[in-house]
Order: sequence, then structure tokens, then C-alpha cells
Amino acid sequence: MPSCTLLVIGGGPGGYVAAIRAAQLGISTTLIEAESLGGTCLNIGCIPSKALIHAAGEFHKLSQYGPDSPLGIQAQSPAIDIARTVVWKDGIVGRLTGGVAALLKKSGVNVVRGWARIIDGKTVDVDIQNKDAGVLRITCEHLLLATGSQPVALPFMPFGGPVISSTQALSPSRLPHSLAVVGAGYIGLELGMAYSKLGVKVSLIEAQDRILPAYDAELAKPVLAALKKLGVDLHLSCSVLGLNEKGILRLKSAQGDETGLAVEQVLVAVGRRPRTEGFGLESLLLDMDGAALRIDDQCCTSMRNVWAIGDVAGEPMLAHRAMAQGAMVAEIIAGGRRRFVPASIPAVCFTDPEIVVAGMSPSEAAAAGLDCISAAFPFAANGRAMTLESTDGFVRVVARRDNHLVVGWQAVGQGVAELSTAFSQSLEMGACLEDIAGTIHAHPALGEAVHEAALRALGQALHV
Repeated sequence: MPSCTLLVIGGGPGGYVAAIRAAQLGISTTLIEAESLGGTCLNIGCIPSKALIHAAGEFHKLSQYGPDSPLGIQAQSPAIDIARTVVWKDGIVGRLTGGVAALLKKSGVNVVRGWARIIDGKTVDVDIQNKDAGVLRITCEHLLLATGSQPVALPFMPFGGPVISSTQALSPSRLPHSLAVVGAGYIGLELGMAYSKLGVKVSLIEAQDRILPAYDAELAKPVLAALKKLGVDLHLSCSVLGLNEKGILRLKSAQGDETGLAVEQVLVAVGRRPRTEGFGLESLLLDMDGAALRIDDQCCTSMRNVWAIGDVAGEPMLAHRAMAQGAMVAEIIAGGRRRFVPASIPAVCFTDPEIVVAGMSPSEAAAAGLDCISAAFPFAANGRAMTLESTDGFVRVVARRDNHLVVGWQAVGQGVAELSTAFSQSLEMGACLEDIAGTIHAHPALGEAVHEAALRALGQALHV
């Protein structure tokens, strides 16, 4: 019976990072994965969605270069072969997942391909793939759960046929003529905008009264304007009743009015839930936090030496959170003294324009009882944004009034995802407005808006 010090269930970003870091620290480590290494993020989430978004953006940009293009560029009848696009996207995924496998092997991690079933906190059975050997029993000192999450289906409209999840939306064999997206959160908007740019007639249905309800309303405004410019039909304050056999999606407004929407496909993007079923987790009787596993500030569950990281441990369901947690757990098992108390976990919405949030918004700071000042610098006054033909949006800083400690950043605009590193770094290092204002920022660059926002908060604005 094979045994190890650390047994990881799940080869997604959190699981494989934990396994590699543990092996680097000399810990005997085994990782169990039933599907492709890299998990949702590399295979059917973050990476393939950004590839599709990029391809859609390039195609849409080309289609806009007509006789009246201010850049003087003209293009004749652009076309896209979506099957070839998917092959390109899959190539990127393949290179990355192959790279993960190579890194695990290089680090000395024992990778077992198969379905895990937990017997107890120190014993797991694995139904080995592609072997007649049957079940392999593995014992361990530490068990790390990194099983991720899965899309939430509507109970009255399960996935199948014309009803698809983000997984199917990222690998279309052909483009539908029309697509209804149920849910105006970041997943629904990212994919809905991409499909619209590819020439699909997109309708967006959201139960709340605005798009991106989890984000600051000011950040959502430029995205709303972009949706309208794309011609996306918006059905806000509207719920879905079901899809009939004739392809009519039945909707109900907040006022109780019912309407029908003829669509070829329906993308359900109403959220994700922790993956806690199908591998014997119930045998451990762990404490739960809603649908997620309850963990402490070291990612330990209610059972000693049983750990949980990433989506299975709840929000925020972000790959970089899982990675940081995984590395930390490995270091704790190796004898280190660590706690997971980050000053910032940045979140990026890859819509057009992009949105970045790190730390607290003005309203969140007020709710926390902090007396803060905030200031925004518009990209309309940024030279680099002008050359990119993308002047909608802004960078905003939130800082304490008494000592000018920066407690939050928000931005919306083209390419602002790349500002997330600077935002998080300033929060982790405890930067004040004067630190940002006193740092020389390159010109011309979108990052100058970070500098200018800090200057404006100090009452020293130069370019607005």
C-alpha cells in the first residue's frame, strides 16, 4: 500500500502549486487528478476564455475598419473560421497543461490519474484510469482538498442540447445565430461580449437591475455603454422561467409581465458552486460554511491535518487565491509558521473594457467604519489611452483620511488588468498616497493614471 506525507486531491492551480511547493521542501507528495492537469482554470476557464476573448476582439476590430476608419485602415469582408480558432485555443491549453505535468515530474511529485474516494482523513482509494488493476489505496499524514468548483445549473433548465455552460461555450463547433446569456456577472459578460463580437446576436438576462451587480456601479458604466454599442439586448430585472421545445426562452419581468425570446442557444452563467460531491467527502463530517468547506486562517478544516484550498473553500473563487493558499499549506506542513491574511486579492473582469478591483471600494471602506478620501483620474486625460482609442474609464484610489494609507484601488478601461500587480503590491506594502505620488511613472503609459489618481487625492492634480 503506497503512502506519502501529503496527498492532494485535485490538480488545478491550487493543487498543483501545493504539490510542487511541498516537493521542493522535501515532502513526499502524491497528487490525484481524474481529468486534465491544470483544472478548470487552464482547461475550461481562465486561459481558454481569454484566448476566445482575444480572437473575438481581433475579429471585431478588423470588422470595424471600413472606409470611415479614422486610422485610415480598410479591411474587406473579414471572416472567421471558429473551428480553427478553437484548435488554436486548445493548442495554448495543451502547452500549458503539458508544462504543469513537466513541472510536477521535475519536482518529484507522484501523479496518480484516477478518481479519488476518501475513506478517512488518512486513507484514499483511487479508481485508476486506463488500468485493469482496479483500485489503488493510498495512505497519508496530510490530506489536501483542492477539488475546485463547477457551474451552477438551473434546476428547471439543466445543461444539455441548446442549454450550455461556459465549458461548451468555450469550444463551439460552430457559432449560433443567436445566444441568450442568463446571468450578467463576469462570466456571462465576458463570454456574451465575445460572442457578440463574433457576430452572434446576444441577449443578456439578469435578475437584478444592473449588470455586474457584484461590482461598483461606476465601474460597470463603461461596460454597459460598450454592450449597447455592440447591440446586445439587455433584459434587466428579469427572471427566466424555462425553455420550451420550440426554442422560446420564457422570461418574467419584475412587474410580472411574461415574454418569449426566440434563441438558438442559452448560456447559463449564474455562478459556480464548490465541488464537494462524488469523492466521499461526507465521510469526514467536516464543518461547512454554506456550500463550501469551512477553513481557518491556515486553510485547515475542522479535522486535524485535513486542509482545503481554492474554490472548494468558498469565495473568492480565484485561481491566484488558490495558488497562494496551496503554497502556504505546503510550507506549514514543512514546519513553517504561516497564516493566510492577504491585504489584497485582486479580481479582474475581462470584459471590454476590463475591470480591476483590489482592496476596498469607497462604500466598503465606509461600511468598515473608515474615514476615507477617494479620487479618480479619467483615461480621457491619458495620452496612452488616446492612442489606443480607448478613453472610457478611470483609475480610482481609496485612502484613509488621517494617515493617507491606501486601502483600495479600482480601475476600468482597456488593458487595466495589467495594473492589478501595482495595486496589490501597494496594498501589501502598506503604501501611502505620498509613496505613489512620489514614484516616477513611465510616460506614455496607462499606469500614469495610477500616479495622477494619488496626486488628485492629495489635492495636487496636474493633468485634470
